[in-house]
Amino acid sequence: MSEIRFYHLERQSLDQILPIILGKALQNGHRILVKAPHANEVERLNTHLWTYNENAFLPHGSAKDKIDNLQDQPIFLTDQDENANKADVLILTNGCESPHLNDYTLICDMIDGRDEQAVSAARTRWKTYKDAEHDVTYWQQTPQGSWEKKA
Repeated sequence: MSEIRFYHLERQSLDQILPIILGKALQNGHRILVKAPHANEVERLNTHLWTYNENAFLPHGSAKDKIDNLQDQPIFLTDQDENANKADVLILTNGCESPHLNDYTLICDMIDGRDEQAVSAARTRWKTYKDAEHDVTYWQQTPQGSWEKKA
C-alpha cells in the first residue's frame, strides 16, 4: 500500500509550499507528478514554478510544453489521471483524487486549511484511504513554518 501524507496548509499557501516539497522530493531522487483540477490551474502552477524564485530552478513541465520524452521529466504537471513521467510521488492539489494510488510510493494530499469545504472533503478522503489500508499520516504546520506529524 502507498504512504499518503495529508499536508494541512494554514500558514502558507500551496504556491509557497509546493516548490519546497518538490525540491525535497527531487533531492531524494524522486520523480514527481503534480495533479491539479483543471488545465488553467496546471498552467498557473507551471508559470509559478518558473517564476517563484529567480535563484532557484525546478525542472518541470506540462503537456502544453510538448516534451518529447516525458520519462525524462522529473516533475510533470497535469489535470489528467496519467503517470506520463513514471513518477513515484504524486502530489494532489485542490481536492484532486486519483484511482491509481498504488502506482506511487508516496502521495501528498495538499489541503487548504482556510477552506472548510476542502478540510471536510479531506476528512472523507482520509477515511477512504484508511479503510483501504494505506499508511495515512497528517501533517500540520507549526507557527515557525515547519511540519509536525499529528496523526
